Amino acid sequence: MNILAIESSCDDTAAAVVKDGREVLSSVIASQVPEHILYGGVVPEIASRRHCESISGVVKQALQQAEMTLSDIDAVACTYAPGLIGALLVGVNFAKGLSYSADLPLIPVHHLRGHIASNYISHTELKPPFLALVVSGGHTHLINVKSYTDYEVIGRTKDDAAGEAMDKAARTMGLPYPGGLNMDKAAQGGNPLAYKFPKPSVENSELDFSFSGLKTAVINLVHNLEQKGEEINIKDIGASYMHTVASCLCDRTALAIEKYSPSALVLAGGVSANSVLRKQMQTLCEKYKIRLYMPELKYCGDNAAMIGSQAYYEFESGKIADLSLNATAALDIDKS
Repeated sequence: MNILAIESSCDDTAAAVVKDGREVLSSVIASQVPEHILYGGVVPEIASRRHCESISGVVKQALQQAEMTLSDIDAVACTYAPGLIGALLVGVNFAKGLSYSADLPLIPVHHLRGHIASNYISHTELKPPFLALVVSGGHTHLINVKSYTDYEVIGRTKDDAAGEAMDKAARTMGLPYPGGLNMDKAAQGGNPLAYKFPKPSVENSELDFSFSGLKTAVINLVHNLEQKGEEINIKDIGASYMHTVASCLCDRTALAIEKYSPSALVLAGGVSANSVLRKQMQTLCEKYKIRLYMPELKYCGDNAAMIGSQAYYEFESGKIADLSLNATAALDIDKS
């Protein structure tokens, strides 16, 4: 089954053709990063306009890369939640038009389900059930994945997402957007124990996360150094901060492993590309003697291949939308 998938939840316009949920025949991404760098982050209105300008060409290029036409496609899929509402609407409405004009089934896909499915592409042997940690700029979730379409959220951030905490800290340190990625690069070779940051916890909720206090701590540190005229050691501060964020994520994940006894742990989302987190998660899984699955770096960020992968399993479960499908800015993964 060949699925043409569209992803436009934030600032990347993406399209891909995926066969049977596992084989990527094409994957095209039009990045807006160079423009959003000017503003230090994503400007929703600009992102929506760029999606409108790019989406037709990106879809056409995805079909060309796969050496296909619409007559070779069996279904159209799109991200419909969650994300920036204006950005989502561009992808959803384009997919609806394509579905209607080509008389193809329309498959709606939850963005976080897509991130988890990126591992199905990178690891064709992977099958549920497993435990998943999804970490991105807008989300931090621990999920008990019972089947390809059955999810139980067992932990989540109560304030900032881990990716957002990294991005804001990076901006404070003077690093350009995307902050988390540039912090990872700038901190290479830094001392992860040079600075001691707090590791916040959520009272009476052992599997939930909190990053707002940690974010405030690094902002205060940098501002204090600036006021005293002291050196801001980007390498050491960045390395120490990433070490603490990754440790917080690992601590809660360890508790989940002990509680649910999974045979495998899946890491997903944009922050799954972080080098410190990947190393700490590998060490954690070796300790508990379970298999760790991580997406290839090219599938960590937003892309349409992951949407096409998950769409295959949504279709198999009977999830097909009609032309009343609408975008939704906020929607839990287990409610989609």
